[in-house]
Amino acid sequence: MKVIVITGASDGIGAELARQWAARDTSAVALVLAARNDERLREVAAQCEALGAKTLVQRCDVSRQPECRGLIDAAVDAFGRLDVLVNNAGMSAHALLEDIEDLEWTETLMRINHWGSVWCTHAALPHLKASRGQVVAVSSLAGLVGVPGRTAYCATKFAMTGFFEALRTELAPAGVGVTIAYPGVVATQIRHRGFDAEGKPAGRSGLDERGAMSVEECARLIVDGTERRRREIVMSAKGKLGRWLKLLAPSLVDRMAIAALARDARRH
Repeated sequence: MKVIVITGASDGIGAELARQWAARDTSAVALVLAARNDERLREVAAQCEALGAKTLVQRCDVSRQPECRGLIDAAVDAFGRLDVLVNNAGMSAHALLEDIEDLEWTETLMRINHWGSVWCTHAALPHLKASRGQVVAVSSLAGLVGVPGRTAYCATKFAMTGFFEALRTELAPAGVGVTIAYPGVVATQIRHRGFDAEGKPAGRSGLDERGAMSVEECARLIVDGTERRRREIVMSAKGKLGRWLKLLAPSLVDRMAIAALARDARRH
């Protein structure tokens, strides 16, 4: 039986990852679903159990290191092993740096997006080495290319990218794979719930949502990439192009970003 831990599993990408793994592997998978919202977690668990998967619901605030350790301990206590850890929990944020008066919420954002992934992964390492398993980090295209108005968010996702790229080479001799996923704009509510300049829920998306990828397609790409133990999953042609343009024509990328910032200002 494959044991998969998914953080941020109560809705959005995390919940859809759970459902797709349950549908794909049926009774061959045990899903450990973690997030802060018990009620929503139990709803997702019931959906996965209806598909034949075993589940464990574990309330976990990844911004707290003891809860990250507790999540991994609960998974291993329940199922005896750990094969895949999906670091999916995250928060969004949209604010110009100059508009932020109190930076405290940016530290909270780093604890959720970056440190939560570090703490869960650190706790999982001995179990993943034993199973020659896999770590999945759900980063963002904002972890590859800087996005204006997203300074705090980009900082957390660039930190994730650097950490997991380095970890990949550290764990290669032990047979543990590291997959980094880079979604672009996905049709979820994450940006509406994310921080604004005051550290409050934004209530809207600061990005152009036209052409947003469906959560089902995003999850499918992550599941497929994980099963194939791919190094990276860059999810859109725009994302792949932007990555190469950053290397080949960085000033062009800057001009494109400035133009996008101006469009955003006109919209709002």
